[in-house]
Amino acid sequence: MNEKQLQLLEWVGKLKNTDKLIVVEGVKDKRALEKFGIEDIITLKKAIYKTAEDIAKQEKDCIILTDLDREGKKLYKELSTKLQDLGVKVDKSFREFLFRKTKLRQIEGLRKYLEKL
Repeated sequence: MNEKQLQLLEWVGKLKNTDKLIVVEGVKDKRALEKFGIEDIITLKKAIYKTAEDIAKQEKDCIILTDLDREGKKLYKELSTKLQDLGVKVDKSFREFLFRKTKLRQIEGLRKYLEKL
């Protein structure tokens, strides 16, 4: 296993052991994370404002893992802003790691990306 794989797996391990809610775009993204044993994941099924309100009622911290493409960035910005307005802290460290250290652009492709490294 190379260093990039180890770094990515270390981050995946942090996600697995976090007590923060993880928000992803769709069911495929959720399944991809669940294959690594990550739990407490929700998908964006509702309007952004409604999702933000639902999260704020239950959580004080969350991680947003929308895709790293144009649409995902737009969703991230909108959801992050609404959550922070409602007092929810958004942990962006894993997302920033993915941008800086990987070429992964879709969460659903995490396993395949890891295998190709």
